[in-house]
Amino acid sequence: MRCCFMLLPGLLAGCAALGEVGRAPAFSPLEGSYQHHAMYSNPLPEHGPTPGVTAASSLWSAGAESLFGDRRAARRGDILTVVIEIDDEAEISNSTGRSRSGAQSMGIPQLFGLPQRIDRSLPEGASMAEAVSTNSASTFAGEGSVRRNEKLTLRIAATVVEQLPNGVLRIEGQQEVRVNFELRELIVTGYVRPADISRQNEIRYDRIAGARIAYGGRGQITTVQQPRYGEQAADILLPF
Repeated sequence: MRCCFMLLPGLLAGCAALGEVGRAPAFSPLEGSYQHHAMYSNPLPEHGPTPGVTAASSLWSAGAESLFGDRRAARRGDILTVVIEIDDEAEISNSTGRSRSGAQSMGIPQLFGLPQRIDRSLPEGASMAEAVSTNSASTFAGEGSVRRNEKLTLRIAATVVEQLPNGVLRIEGQQEVRVNFELRELIVTGYVRPADISRQNEIRYDRIAGARIAYGGRGQITTVQQPRYGEQAADILLPF
């Protein structure tokens, strides 16, 4: 009975996957996400001149759409471009060696003639002249190396979903592209300073604090590359 309960989650997951047979993977809904709420919520009122209002004696408008207006993302609901250009390489190599040896010897060749008297009662070959003799040696050697090389070049539009009290902006971006029966998805979240956003309304990934970048996919090819549910459960449950 216990085994049946343990296999039940795997069977339910398998039945849910059967509903996707012959169908392309569905897109993730945007409704209910932070981006959706940021886009549809009313912005907070700002102090100063109303954007878009032009003075009677001026030829230029005061809004961001003007020729010299600042089009950088600055408040909730604004959109900016995140540039991801990762070309990192790390190589670490460690080598450790340790060696130690020791020897000790103790004997009593002469002590008021007592060693000679004791030698008479000792077994043949034993003598107090070489009462104790010890030696020890230990050797340790260890080596380790790590080498990683990652390269990723992407661009994604992100939405300002929250403006913190200190002026920092929290951004969130999600992009999905479906080709035949394989869905590629890219997710990026983090915190940015408005001053780090360029005049082209772009920001590099290395200027995003707490950046979380996920690049993956789902579909028929990804499913084939994953172990079966039973194999995954066996790897967890079997002790050997």
